[in-house]
Amino acid sequence: MKDICVDENAIHAERHGINMKEANCIFCKIANGEIPSQTLYEDDIFRVILDLGPATKGHALILPKEHYANLYDLPEETAGEVMKLAKKMATEMTERLGCEGFNLVQNNGDLAGQTVFHFHMHLIPRYRADGQKIGWEPQEVSIEELQQVKEQICQG
Repeated sequence: MKDICVDENAIHAERHGINMKEANCIFCKIANGEIPSQTLYEDDIFRVILDLGPATKGHALILPKEHYANLYDLPEETAGEVMKLAKKMATEMTERLGCEGFNLVQNNGDLAGQTVFHFHMHLIPRYRADGQKIGWEPQEVSIEELQQVKEQICQG
């Protein structure tokens, strides 16, 4: 499949070593230690913090230290590292918090529920009586409709 989402500014910045931090981005400031947070993990690329408005006990956010507005801007290598870190954190959090399930949530754009335009992944431990719901209403679709969507996505 062809690359369908490319951010020319991010590519230019990456090629030319331009610092990808936004001066007014609160998540850039938190990820880089300019604003205090309850940090669970930190390395050269990411900081994982507890969410100030948690859905459940232990709800955390993975924040890249570099600024990427959303998944479309995130370099492939960084995207892969996010998933590796999410697995590591979910495994540790499940063991230590005793949760019974786990959601990874990542929103892109207003319509999808993104409220801070700095890529981040939610790590949400789930407990039997937590009262939270993350889901959608399944739609009915024909094989023909699925085929049309497949052709639209895979064309070219």
